[in-house]
Amino acid sequence: MSKSVRISEGFHEYIKAHKRADETMEETLRRLVGGPHPDDVAGILSSETADSMRERLETKGEIDVEGKRELRERFE
Repeated sequence: MSKSVRISEGFHEYIKAHKRADETMEETLRRLVGGPHPDDVAGILSSETADSMRERLETKGEIDVEGKRELRERFE
């Protein structure tokens, strides 16, 4: 199921400018918005799920660092 959301042309351009080549617009929005505050979900997840999410976030952080490094190198 999907929903439509009306946004301004300027905001759409902002999201589009931050979109990575391998992302959908939804994935870009999720990345830019982030997730819920940890206090809001404390106790909801099983230990296994929390560990899996923690590993994915660490991997994502490593990928983000590498992407920023590559971007800096392009401008040097």
